Amino acid sequence: MSYTYQYPRPSVTGDCIVITREADPKVLLIQRKNDPFKGHWAFPGGFLDMDETTDRCAIRELKEETGIEVAEVKQIGAYSKVDRDPRGRTITVAYLAVVDNTIPAVGLDDAAKAEWFSLQDLPPLAFDHDEILADAVKLFRTL
Repeated sequence: MSYTYQYPRPSVTGDCIVITREADPKVLLIQRKNDPFKGHWAFPGGFLDMDETTDRCAIRELKEETGIEVAEVKQIGAYSKVDRDPRGRTITVAYLAVVDNTIPAVGLDDAAKAEWFSLQDLPPLAFDHDEILADAVKLFRTL
């Protein structure tokens, strides 16, 4: 299928922020295998397929990059700063998944590693993921 439009189209991604219900909540991060931000920590996520919704994209990317499957996510928000991705104009829709405890995770696909981090002891995050995490934690605390 080919499209011709008068206006440019941004890319759309879905990100999945997974946080545990433990006394010391943990968040799942992946270490990026590729540029941009190669070697930096980020949320599992990636580009939307043409036949899926943003929530399905986030769930799919979580499984592809960490091996973890979740059935339900809650939307945190949409993030559209013009320069948020050095590859080009990209809008992401971020989703929160809450699990009881850490689940074994491995770096798959374009993730070099997948690890759980305490919300109190995080590495520097790629893109605008620090802003997204702040919003995710606000939503998490209401559940």
